[in-house]
Amino acid sequence: MSGAASAPKSVGTRIVQATMLVVLFALLWAATRAMPNTAGELGAIAALGFLLLVGTLASELLEPFGLPHLTGYILAGVLAGPHVLHLLDHHTVERLGSVNSLALALIAFAGGAELKLEMLRRDLRSLAWATSIQTVVVLVGMAVVFIALQPFIPFVAGMPLMALLGVGLLWGVLAVTRSPSAVLGVLAQTRASGPLTNFTLGFVMSSDIVVVVLLALVMGVVRPLMDPSEAFSLARLEVVGHELLGSVALGTTLGLLIAAYLRLVGTQLVLIFVALGVGASEIIQYLHFEPMLSFMVAGFVVQNLSKQGEKFLHAVESTSGIVFVVFFATAGAHLDIPLVKQIWPVALLLCAARAGITYGASRLASRIAHDPPLIRKWGWAPLVSQAGLTLGIAATIERTFPSFGEGFRALAVATVAINEMVGPVLFKRALDKAGESATTEPVRADLEAEEEVA
Repeated sequence: MSGAASAPKSVGTRIVQATMLVVLFALLWAATRAMPNTAGELGAIAALGFLLLVGTLASELLEPFGLPHLTGYILAGVLAGPHVLHLLDHHTVERLGSVNSLALALIAFAGGAELKLEMLRRDLRSLAWATSIQTVVVLVGMAVVFIALQPFIPFVAGMPLMALLGVGLLWGVLAVTRSPSAVLGVLAQTRASGPLTNFTLGFVMSSDIVVVVLLALVMGVVRPLMDPSEAFSLARLEVVGHELLGSVALGTTLGLLIAAYLRLVGTQLVLIFVALGVGASEIIQYLHFEPMLSFMVAGFVVQNLSKQGEKFLHAVESTSGIVFVVFFATAGAHLDIPLVKQIWPVALLLCAARAGITYGASRLASRIAHDPPLIRKWGWAPLVSQAGLTLGIAATIERTFPSFGEGFRALAVATVAINEMVGPVLFKRALDKAGESATTEPVRADLEAEEEVA
């Protein structure tokens, strides 16, 4: 991702932006008091416009502090949401789900299109070691931490040891998940390019496949631990195989069709993205395939098996700017602040342990793979964020294991809330320090001098 950075804003401009932000919140507050029962399509459209405006203004105001735009979008949603200022109710936030589907489709398209074969071949050794070590070390490490914290986690207090081990393994799988949406959101803002950016895209975008397979394996192991009458079944692996192969086949077909459209027509791409993101997502889910994996494969095919890759990627990036604002602002509005307040000590401990284990695993993998100092120093930073996939896995675990699933999901929501706020900040700081953001000067020469120390 590359591009020119915007010029710094003056103090007067920042004051005007802050004033506009306050005025917008005041106007919606007055409107919700004057018309408390506004709902339906009108309420959703008004919420969409409001989140777009306040999210953009909040991100601009946080920019001088070195914070990513994502943080501003999320904070705007948190403030406007049903748990703080009550400007948007739960029903209105839920009605914006179609925008979220479009955002996830664009995220997957961009992620696949950013994966170039030459980049993957060049970084294959590094990515293989990072994926293997991060998966094993984070899963085992976080399972141990979770078990150690049993006295402070209400839904596993007094649970037998084998059952507790099973829940710990499930939490380990949850900890392995990353956030492609947060990564691409930060990259879209910073216009970053370089080794750290390439490593991050390769690792995070391929991690979804690893997590899907890992979840199926671990759930097959955990069932007998929770219920001795059950036995390990290969049927679940057959389902996962069907999902993965079907998603890849569908994504390949879709990618070839998009490439043909770009070559023969090449206009009205926004309508194509909306149709695919909103309509095709539902069809793919109905077929029991994974929409994000299908769209990611489609983007990869367009980039690597046609000459339309750059045109496609430019169209996705130009469309995703506005959609990202609403997507992350809605994510902020979804955050259950009372829940986070209630269980924040345990959630904070789990988040801190995950960040620490991720850092250690990253250093170990980089040393074994003989990564350059840049990756060795900052390769862990983009791996902290968590978002949609994590919550999806938590919901799956809740349905599969109702005896403890509700508490498990609640704790997952709290940890995602923390990682969603902290992760993008860490990643942007790493890109700035690495000199890969469009607004920073390269510092790789300094990092080379640190190679012996690292």
